Amino acid sequence: MPAPANTFKKRLEARETQVGLWVSSGDASIAELAAGCGYDWLVIDGEHGPNGLRDILGQLRAVGDKSHPVVRVPDDNRATIKQMLDIGAQTILVPMIDSAEQAREAVRSMLYPPKGVRGVGAAVARASGYSAIGDYTQTANETVCLLVQVESLKGLEALDDILAVEGVDGVFIGPSDLGTDMGYGPDAPEVREAVTGALKRIQEGGKAAGVLATVPDVAKDYVDMGVEFVAVGGDVLVLRAALCDLRAKF
Repeated sequence: MPAPANTFKKRLEARETQVGLWVSSGDASIAELAAGCGYDWLVIDGEHGPNGLRDILGQLRAVGDKSHPVVRVPDDNRATIKQMLDIGAQTILVPMIDSAEQAREAVRSMLYPPKGVRGVGAAVARASGYSAIGDYTQTANETVCLLVQVESLKGLEALDDILAVEGVDGVFIGPSDLGTDMGYGPDAPEVREAVTGALKRIQEGGKAAGVLATVPDVAKDYVDMGVEFVAVGGDVLVLRAALCDLRAKF
């Protein structure tokens, strides 16, 4: 039996737009709730959210197959990527990629030999159904999905080289860090122009493009552009806004 299909990856390859939500709370109940709201994908945030390995495992179980979980790791550490794949994440988002060499190393971390260097522990891993998926190590390379996050001026300068790296399935532009590097807030016109230009370059380079946009009109513009994976909000932001709105009524 082969590794389970990655529907998120297949839709990226088909250049379909998928709408997602950031889950930063570190809470499995919130992840489960969000998964039932129709989002195509959810980012379980291990970079800025209070998430350890067991926290992320709990959220993967809570989300199940109701939405596609994308795990953002804290950095491009090889051991961390291996652990996230072993606990069942199929799609990994790696932040702060500034060069093609970084992207190539991330690809190697995702894949079993001979294409990569992922350690083999499938016999005891959730990813293989704890050995129920007998062909996991032979088929997993085709089902894992690597998204790299470009969020600096240095990264933008290297974007064409990053796009040429085989094994990178999508490139996500991070407006907040990019804006800070440019000396602006994430919603400044200068930042939006840079983000839009980068997204077009990604698509022209043959990769799936992704972005986070918490302003609905901006998110709709990216959807209309055909950006393949668009996050339109975050659990913490949505919850706080709803709570403040409710309180303001009394």
